[in-house]
Amino acid sequence: MKTLKFPSAQTILLIIAGLVTLLTWFVPAGKYDTLAYNSDSKTFTKVSQDNIETLPATQETLELLAIKIPLEKFTSGDIYKAINIPNTYKQLESQPQNFADFIKSPIKGIIEAADIIFLVLIIGGLIGIINSTGAFDAGISWLASALKGREYILIILVTSLVALGGTTFGFAEETIAFFPILVPVFLAAKYDALVGVACIFIGSSIGTMCSTINPFSTIIASDSAGINWTTGLAGRTIMLIMSLIICVIYIMRYAKRVKNDPTKSIIYNQKDQIEALFLSKETTVTNFTTRLRLALLVFAACFIIMIIGVSMLDWWFVEMTATFLVGSILIGVIANIDETTFIDTFVKGAGDLLGVALIIGIARGVTVIMTDGLISDTMLYYASDLTTGMHKGIFASAMTVIYGGLSFFIPSSSGMAVLTMPIMAPLADTVGIGREIIVNAYQYGMGLFYFINPTGLILASLAIVKVGFNKWLKFIMPLMIIMTLFTLIVMTISVYI
Repeated sequence: MKTLKFPSAQTILLIIAGLVTLLTWFVPAGKYDTLAYNSDSKTFTKVSQDNIETLPATQETLELLAIKIPLEKFTSGDIYKAINIPNTYKQLESQPQNFADFIKSPIKGIIEAADIIFLVLIIGGLIGIINSTGAFDAGISWLASALKGREYILIILVTSLVALGGTTFGFAEETIAFFPILVPVFLAAKYDALVGVACIFIGSSIGTMCSTINPFSTIIASDSAGINWTTGLAGRTIMLIMSLIICVIYIMRYAKRVKNDPTKSIIYNQKDQIEALFLSKETTVTNFTTRLRLALLVFAACFIIMIIGVSMLDWWFVEMTATFLVGSILIGVIANIDETTFIDTFVKGAGDLLGVALIIGIARGVTVIMTDGLISDTMLYYASDLTTGMHKGIFASAMTVIYGGLSFFIPSSSGMAVLTMPIMAPLADTVGIGREIIVNAYQYGMGLFYFINPTGLILASLAIVKVGFNKWLKFIMPLMIIMTLFTLIVMTISVYI
């Protein structure tokens, strides 16, 4: 009898999409009214199921709607998405999704996620071009030699820098670019691919979980909760440092075990397959010529420019994708690659990440089913109702757990903030705690579940290095339990400080 294999990422997501489709037949449909600010007409647009109404953009309008957010948060553009209006949830006629909707959901998801999908494909092309020059192999060999005996520095450096990007500007989707680049470096340092994945993905998770000045979570959530984003900043900074220390120690312990005895690796049975995929078979490494140095310089500059653009110049996927495309062409010119070879190599490199792009689209398709089935707001309504009458210590922990659960249905951090904060933030007033506790619960709850959230980026990240979700769960679950207990203790204590 054949051994049962754990399903692929695509199959897992299709199973989840099927289950969510069934869920739309049992969970009541419902929706909150929404309010959006129009900068052109300087008015509010209130949308309900019955009608669309234009309202004056005044503080009085907000007070009448029980929205405790200063008007300037809307007029300044801090809140740029439509927010849910408290106490307006209405059950609607059920919108159960059928088999045809299930079949169409991955296609709709791919169309909705086209921006990140194109980014992934262009990055694949760039990697194909840089690999064809031999510059990347030479650079990896040099770095492995330079770090010999001090490879642990790589773990601390990568995890900390990625976390820094996460906490400042929400470095998450962009990390997809770094897996094919950094995993070979970790393999050359005699670690396994899981160490590389962990440093990048956990670093990003902890950074976004403990966001300090991240405009896509902390700032927009604080604005939507009606408080200044600096409220609670000191606590989040301490949480970031403590969480990062815990995670780095966890990764280093596993990495040391694998380095001392490769058979201790969770993915030892894939060792040859993964090394063949990421490490060159050639033992003779090309010396660094001026051309190779210049090609690597352009390659590295693409990532530096991307980070500067996203964090300082209000760039998003179009600009990031264009940066990597221009970088590919420049490297082709520097390495003197002829046009036909360049196109063939670029297309093959993009093709290598096509599976990852499809995973991202299918994951978005799950969200499409929930939105079309009108069950996301229902989940939010019942979640907010659960906390009624709770003691404030239990309330803080419960909100963290609730946000973890909601992040399966609303994986976008900015989307979660604007949809839930106007509903959840006033609950803090009823138990006598600061609204920053709700902002923290939102961040920490989403961050903890992000470690394993199949509708997030983990499946796409694992697909790049050909590691199964079951192997990741075996690696991450002890850390997730430690981090969950630590977070719930911190949240309970924080309401008394």
